[in-house]
Amino acid sequence: MSARYQPLVPAGLAFDEGVPVNLQYGDVYHSRSGALAQARHVFLSGNGLPERWRARDAFTICETGFGTGNNFLAAWEAWRSDPQRCRRLHFVSFEGHPFRASDMAALAHRVEEPSVRALAAQLAQAWPLPVPGTHRLDFEEGAVSLTLAFGPVQRMAAQVQACADAFFLDGFAPGRNPDMWSRELFGQLVRMSAAGATAATWCSAVAVRKALSDAGFLVGKVQGFGRKREMTVASLRPNLGRPAPCRIDSDARVAVVGAGFAGAAAVHALALRGIRTVVLDPVLRNGAHAGHCGHLAAAMSPVLSSDDDTRSRLSRAGVLLAGRRWRDLPDEARPLTCGTLEIALDAGDALRKEDALRQLQLPHEWAQWLDEAQAADKAGLSGGHGGIFFPQGRFVRPGPLVHALLSPAECRPVAAASMRHMPDGAWQLLGDDGKEIVTASHVILANAAQAPALLEASGGRALPRLSAIQRLAGQISLLRAGPDEPSPNVILAGNGYWLPADGGTCVAGSTYAEPGEAPGVSVRGHREILEKLSVLSGLTAGALAGRLMPEKGWAGWRAALADHLPAVGRMPGMDGVWLSCGFGSRGLSWAPLAAEIIAADIAAEPMPLERELLRRIAPR
Repeated sequence: MSARYQPLVPAGLAFDEGVPVNLQYGDVYHSRSGALAQARHVFLSGNGLPERWRARDAFTICETGFGTGNNFLAAWEAWRSDPQRCRRLHFVSFEGHPFRASDMAALAHRVEEPSVRALAAQLAQAWPLPVPGTHRLDFEEGAVSLTLAFGPVQRMAAQVQACADAFFLDGFAPGRNPDMWSRELFGQLVRMSAAGATAATWCSAVAVRKALSDAGFLVGKVQGFGRKREMTVASLRPNLGRPAPCRIDSDARVAVVGAGFAGAAAVHALALRGIRTVVLDPVLRNGAHAGHCGHLAAAMSPVLSSDDDTRSRLSRAGVLLAGRRWRDLPDEARPLTCGTLEIALDAGDALRKEDALRQLQLPHEWAQWLDEAQAADKAGLSGGHGGIFFPQGRFVRPGPLVHALLSPAECRPVAAASMRHMPDGAWQLLGDDGKEIVTASHVILANAAQAPALLEASGGRALPRLSAIQRLAGQISLLRAGPDEPSPNVILAGNGYWLPADGGTCVAGSTYAEPGEAPGVSVRGHREILEKLSVLSGLTAGALAGRLMPEKGWAGWRAALADHLPAVGRMPGMDGVWLSCGFGSRGLSWAPLAAEIIAADIAAEPMPLERELLRRIAPR
């Protein structure tokens, strides 16, 4: 178990004379004189809102304790009511002990003002699982975003990447929760401050005002709210703060090279922000789904490690984000939540998996241990030694998914051979003949193992991580599924996978060819997959062989880096160029996360992932 990992303990809903109270800290979540009234007087007026966001393209608020969400709801309601509001409102908030969704729904029913109660109901409906990490929620068709950082504030404050214009300092009382009022925390707030940022809090303790001053704020006092005679307001010293971020022009367009999972997800993420895209890939001459023609189904399954390592955290963030981002796609394209059962290989593996779950203390809605009988009942097949069940595991039809994600883009069936940086900062993409294909303000390279060659042809700096990228072939097998032929009710996973039946067919996989070996469907590959299914299901490979549909198998490529992590982010030394590649076997769970990271960066929004994870996957 990593010394840095701390299980996330949700808050329990309790009340003291009708006011929500946290029993762990022995303090109320808001003033007894009224939650919304306090939010408006202390946090909105204390930061000069709504006046300060008017005539702005975007405005970002950062809050140190989300609690019941009343401050966010008050800001959201004020934004909706303001005809001169900024075009986009971003709200970032830390929470060490988030409520569960059922508690957020109960709190929503208690909101007195009907207009705010309706917003609270939307918040409760969208509320994420209480798992560690960063969660991005969007409202008002993306015009209002909420970025939640779940975990200890002293750690998560260093992980948020944003440029905040105003701070709502709203932790429990300093004597009960001093971490929320420390100079170290306020120093992190200065790190993410925009020039001219302000702060406000109901607290007027001398130690808090001194910590704010020491961190770099000019501190003052004004009339308090309710029983508080005074409250604290502050503004960042003139020589501190980051300049306003450069946001993409409304008429700009982004070129996306590659029409697979990575490129398609990028198109969708940018379209949600109103950003135009053009996609370049020769495979498009056969249709938007051509890269996955014959790839009938695939699994989007979480990964879990006993120390919650980087792959586990990226997987969790990607699967949860895909559930929010892709839930409104057409039926055939929308991932189907059916659950994934990761089978224990033997008794020792079962003990290790059970122990990992005990240490991680993840909610059952994310991961739960099933013994042999429970696993067999869940899967509809032998449970072997039991396993970990992930309720959020998803069944995906790759062709319809890619087709739907690409639908907002202009698709061109051509290959980009090189790129040229123009004097005005734009990028010109050229074909093999050296002629221009398209000019774009930004470029996303989502062309897997072909990215290094395109970068080299464009004068890009050689990156050690990308130099070791491998192109690995693999195949899947198709099995008949009928009333008398057992098939799993959920995704079976382990060393291989077996998907539930869809239209009388089950997809099973997969193989890994040696580097340089071309993809193809082979008898050897079928045999290898059947052996994997035998371990997962308890059925013999011989019994499964009679159900093979070899003429309908599928083979394709994966691109993987040596550290088994993707390369996502800005290309060093090439302003306006982003990479999204090296997903290996995790394309479905990592593609939506990579797309959201890049789209948020292009649109100058708060990042949807922790800074330490962004550094680990950065191109370098």
